[in-house]
Amino acid sequence: MEIKKVGVLGCGLMGSGIVQTLAMSGVEVVVREAAEQYLDKGLGKIGKQLARAVAKGKMSQEKADAVMAGITGTLDLDDFADCDAVIEAVTENLELKQELWAALDKICKPETIFASNTSSILISKQAVVTERKDQFIGMHFFNPVPVMKLVELIRTDETSDATYESILALSATMGKKPVTCRDTYGFIVNRLLVPYLLDAIRALEAGIASREDIDMGMKLGCGHPMGPLTLLDFVGLDTALYIAGIMHDAFKLEHYKAPQLLQTMVADGKLGAKSGQGFYSYR
Repeated sequence: MEIKKVGVLGCGLMGSGIVQTLAMSGVEVVVREAAEQYLDKGLGKIGKQLARAVAKGKMSQEKADAVMAGITGTLDLDDFADCDAVIEAVTENLELKQELWAALDKICKPETIFASNTSSILISKQAVVTERKDQFIGMHFFNPVPVMKLVELIRTDETSDATYESILALSATMGKKPVTCRDTYGFIVNRLLVPYLLDAIRALEAGIASREDIDMGMKLGCGHPMGPLTLLDFVGLDTALYIAGIMHDAFKLEHYKAPQLLQTMVADGKLGAKSGQGFYSYR
């Protein structure tokens, strides 16, 4: 099935990026938020990103206008009824995701594909509340979505070949390079990335080196675009703590256990760039 119209659940950090990328690729998009203020904020962010691209000469004003015209905001799940696919990008809360999927399973047409952008929750645990387990898949994007080329496609034991091929084609339309993974905690990237990030915190905690030298060491020594502590600030320390907890509970391995420093910083409200203070100051 060719996917021409996509519904996106959530217009926050990841959701707005997914919406923008879809619309820039010529796909019709309907984005739903729980409240008008969140919808306005997300759509406003997309507008600012496009205006910046126009100002830099990377996009014409006509193209920017066309992109915004291809996006419809809504507070009503019923507006997803005729979508070919729905991509979920809401809070990492299993109960919330299941509630939304169960509702959409009754609203959407029978052939609609469901895809979750979750970074830590099993796809099968979301699909179980629907009658379309064969049409359920993971589609994990990376921030910032319009820039990062990677998307992880996560197949459950019940995901059909037809569903996979349709989402593979949508990924190509969006200009993404997909990698495929079976349904497991952390998928590919976070399974490898989370221990690395946590070890960087442990190195700082143990006084091995300063935050600047830890970051510089990994940038210059391994060719990373940013150091692990800077990356944590942009991921969000609360998000990192949550994912570490999920993966530690799943695998019972020490390298997924959150360091005390991370727990303390989150408890103190030092969540990274979004709060203005993390390992570095953003005020």
